[in-house]
Amino acid sequence: MKTLKLFIAILVLSVGVANAQFTKAELQVSGLTCSMCSKATEKSLRTLDFISDIKVDLNKNLFVITFKKDVPVNIDMISKKVQNAGFFVNNLKLNFNFNNVKLADNYFNYQGNTYKLMNANHPLSGDVAVTVVDKGFSPPNVYKKYQPAATDSGKPGKVYHLTI
Repeated sequence: MKTLKLFIAILVLSVGVANAQFTKAELQVSGLTCSMCSKATEKSLRTLDFISDIKVDLNKNLFVITFKKDVPVNIDMISKKVQNAGFFVNNLKLNFNFNNVKLADNYFNYQGNTYKLMNANHPLSGDVAVTVVDKGFSPPNVYKKYQPAATDSGKPGKVYHLTI
């Protein structure tokens, strides 16, 4: 009987975790001057194992990224790959599936990291677009606007700050 209860508890937790993930992203890159620059950035991003597809809009320097289902997404690696190609992340907007995600004081955990919603005023469910406002993911004026409210001591993993 104890084994059955344990199995059911593990099954319920794993189903809840499977729904919670980043599904896609809009990545705006600064410093691109030509299609060769864009191609180099795209090639660098495609080496990440959690990326399924990339569509490029050269007019807006925008990369629409689709993530593989049930594969952990590392947003620091996205920024690192853009920087390794010689450019900078100007804006990173992510779609996160909030089904079965527990928010506590506007914080939630995903893949060992903590995410703080800086302006969430209502419960979230389904796919929600969030923008990373940390240094290296947003323009300096956006980072400066949210940085004073970014006090997160004692939270597990790296803490990322998001707006809706």
